[in-house]
Amino acid sequence: MYEKITPPSTGEKITFNNGEPTVPDNPIIPFIRGDGTGIDIWPAAQKVFDAAVDVAYKGKRKISWFKIYAGDEACELYGTYQYLPQDTLTAIQEYGIAIKGPLTTPVGGGIRSLNVALRQIFDLYACVRPCRYYAGTPSPHKNPEKLDVIVYRENTEDIYLGIEWRQGSEIGDRLIKYLNTELIPATPEHGKKQIPLDSGIGIKPISKTASQRLVRRAIKHALQLPKHKQMVTLVHKGNIMKYTEGAFRDWGYELATSEFRQQCITERESWILSNKEKNPNITTQENARMVDPGFDALTTEKQAQIVKEVETVLNSIWDTHGNGKWQDKVMVNDRIADSIFQQIQTRPDEYSILATMNLNGDYLSDAAAAIVGGLGMGPGANIGDECAIFEATHGTAPKHAGLDRINPGSVILSGVMMLEYLGWQEAADLIKKGIGDAIANREVTYDLARLMEPPVEPLKCSEFAEAIIKHFS
Repeated sequence: MYEKITPPSTGEKITFNNGEPTVPDNPIIPFIRGDGTGIDIWPAAQKVFDAAVDVAYKGKRKISWFKIYAGDEACELYGTYQYLPQDTLTAIQEYGIAIKGPLTTPVGGGIRSLNVALRQIFDLYACVRPCRYYAGTPSPHKNPEKLDVIVYRENTEDIYLGIEWRQGSEIGDRLIKYLNTELIPATPEHGKKQIPLDSGIGIKPISKTASQRLVRRAIKHALQLPKHKQMVTLVHKGNIMKYTEGAFRDWGYELATSEFRQQCITERESWILSNKEKNPNITTQENARMVDPGFDALTTEKQAQIVKEVETVLNSIWDTHGNGKWQDKVMVNDRIADSIFQQIQTRPDEYSILATMNLNGDYLSDAAAAIVGGLGMGPGANIGDECAIFEATHGTAPKHAGLDRINPGSVILSGVMMLEYLGWQEAADLIKKGIGDAIANREVTYDLARLMEPPVEPLKCSEFAEAIIKHFS
């Protein structure tokens, strides 16, 4: 089955049932060391994982690690441009899980991004990026501890599908001509718009299927959180891109109010119910006016739509969600993408899970990570219904490779996510405690040490791992 690698002789496979993993006590987990600083951070991270599992379960559980290859290290073993060999794809497919360090973006070889390729090959449609603060971590914000969010980023479409044509290419020119002469004039709402002839062209597909399965997973996660954190915010730019980003919002609400009707309440529904709770005699029109402050300036047709919305909500969910019962449901709301960048800084404690499309999620997850200490402390997971890959979210930083100085926090915290995914919460909690205590004790690598006041003597990458383990007890 494999050309150049051999699975471990001990351990069992993880299996999947309806998108959920069934995990043995000795799972085989493939790992990709990573390029550049992967040579330093992976050994440190693996040492932490093994120690946490051992302390938590005292030998009753153990991970059997299976080394597989991608990136520059794969080219060294398999040959030039073999950035993602078939052995690696076969192993991930067979064992259903993997964890990896950072990978080089290939130059040549036909693969734009190894990370994107893995997500698309295994249909890892949910990129999950938790951003929480560990006390003592240097931050540019006054109150970084207020931010505790999880970004659920759709992983398989949007502009990351990579369908585009270079300016001046034959197909690109043909497409522009066809759009300008046939399709745009045939759509009255586009008026006399024309695409400049010297444009590059990219396609931005947003599908109902991909949008709703992402929101479904986000809502399921919200249901596992403490009551005060049970909120899913749909992030979009639907005020401009109505049929892609606006559709993402609409499909998200549709899923929440159909598939999760008993568990969810939308923000507008909560306003309608709350208005009636405060004033049982309120008329439908008065309620509609309170829901939409600009009600009186709207057209008669639009006013009628809002009145109908109020009537529908009260008739359909008052018995199940009214009289305050909605306050125990998962709140589903939406925010414009540019606004949410401001609000995670000015009102961070108002948000919990942010469900986004691919590009918005890319920006937003990095921005949120910056608030709580940067990408060195940012974990990530890419999850599908039959596979999951956990990864460091930063780059390879080749100038630091082999110096035993880089922060292994990102891949260690990604391992925390992996342990939680396996259901091994006790081991995950040990690592979170160890990292928190190490940082609070100012035992950190150079990236954090130089930002502390006063600066402290930095630990090596390997020493930081040892400090984490020391704080398990």
